[in-house]
Amino acid sequence: PLYQDYCLHAVKDDLHRLKGGFVSELITLQGPQSRSLCHSGAASPQLNPLEATPSSPLPHPIRVTSCTLWQDLDEVKSSGMLSNLTTREIRLQESMFELIGSEASYLRSLGVAVDHFYASKALKQTLSQMEHHILFSNIRQVMAASEKFLMDLEIQLGKCVLISQVGDIVLQHCPEFHRLYVPYVTNMMYQEALINQLLQQNRDFLYLIKKLESDPVCQRQSLKSFLVLPFQRITRIKLILESILKLTETGSDSTLNLERAIEAIHEILTECDKGVRKMKQIEELVCLEILLDFVKVKSVPLVVSGRFLVHQGPVRQLTVEADAYNSRLSFHSVYLHLFNDLLIISSKRDQRFMVVDHAEFPTHVHLEHLKTEVLGLPPDSFLLHLSQSQNGQPTATILVTHTR
Repeated sequence: PLYQDYCLHAVKDDLHRLKGGFVSELITLQGPQSRSLCHSGAASPQLNPLEATPSSPLPHPIRVTSCTLWQDLDEVKSSGMLSNLTTREIRLQESMFELIGSEASYLRSLGVAVDHFYASKALKQTLSQMEHHILFSNIRQVMAASEKFLMDLEIQLGKCVLISQVGDIVLQHCPEFHRLYVPYVTNMMYQEALINQLLQQNRDFLYLIKKLESDPVCQRQSLKSFLVLPFQRITRIKLILESILKLTETGSDSTLNLERAIEAIHEILTECDKGVRKMKQIEELVCLEILLDFVKVKSVPLVVSGRFLVHQGPVRQLTVEADAYNSRLSFHSVYLHLFNDLLIISSKRDQRFMVVDHAEFPTHVHLEHLKTEVLGLPPDSFLLHLSQSQNGQPTATILVTHTR
């Protein structure tokens, strides 16, 4: 993901300075003197956190960067705990620490999206208020949620550098993630379409975007790359948690929270997917409704809640032309739009559809297979019954398709 790229570059200036205790000033801790550590007993390698007393100061967050490894933290190296941990235990610590480090890098990249692009007054002047909203959606709120999440993770690390678990913290933030990430990801379809449209039709926007993207703070990344970050992040959190679970001892206290956190993130991803599919379905209905002409039959509203297109395509309608001496088969093309609750039959003219009939599906639509060889019909023929058509009478039509 893009937010990982930042560890490849020297960070000299913070992109988003700490304000009011926010954690977006992503700096590496210099020395362990102000942090509470886990202390070991004289005869035991097991490290236990210090018990808090009423006079004990609150734990300070250990601030990390995306480049930091857990075993490279000053607190870890000075404690000597590495010699008391197995390879698997160190891998588990690194996996949990990855959640913190990658969140720090993600937050830094979000800072570019918000502070450099969203907050640009010059860019805002090239857009309408609606376009600006569609383009950036609720990315500021997403960034604020990331700041709170990272703060809680770093405070947990400040309590004890031997990380006990992270699933509980993820669970606490999942309701907020659900509230913010689902609408953001759902909006991405319109976001991408708008960007493409603006790049082609809005010269001022194109000029400003190129200028903003050329700034060193973007590290040669495009606006699109920054806007896709929230979707990448919520997906990656689930992968990191699954990796942690694999390294966690079965039956341990943290296992249940990890499993619940993974399920909660999975539900968010599922809702995101549902939201995207629903918006695509609505967009498809809106575009199709413009192309339908109800000239000969009663019109029907196409954009209805819960309706979606199942299948569409041309078929051939068979008619029998007979005279006193013989009969012959003839075909003419018709077009079918099958929705989950409606069938529309039309004839296509250029890019428009002249509706000739429609019926509720499946209530008034029935298909019947035909013995094509006996009847001398094309092999992919079927009989379409409409028990209630727009002319008021039941109809039966033989149609031929190339797909079953």
